[in-house]
Amino acid sequence: MNIEKKSHTTTIKETEGNVKSFLENITKDYANFKNQNLVLDISEDKSVTLENVLSFLSLSNKHRKAKKSFVIVVKDFDFNEVPDEMNVVPTVQEAHDIIEMEEIERDLGF
Repeated sequence: MNIEKKSHTTTIKETEGNVKSFLENITKDYANFKNQNLVLDISEDKSVTLENVLSFLSLSNKHRKAKKSFVIVVKDFDFNEVPDEMNVVPTVQEAHDIIEMEEIERDLGF
């Protein structure tokens, strides 16, 4: 697990090839990230399934309820299967773009 913090955003990259273990580690260390926008990069794992992505749903809802962005990066995935309440994108750059847009929306009171 690689962690990179830049201003108001923390990017956490999964490096072990085990999404379930990655989620457990994120959940265990959540107090360290709860005040930051989060980008969870699981793009290196080529076997990510919809079930893997949905396992982050409760954490995503919790984080977004606290008015922080939560974006998952996955490559080679059918993004139409993901529920609307989750942000799942194919690149880290797109994740940062979404966070920037959501920050603007929050600043405007949406």
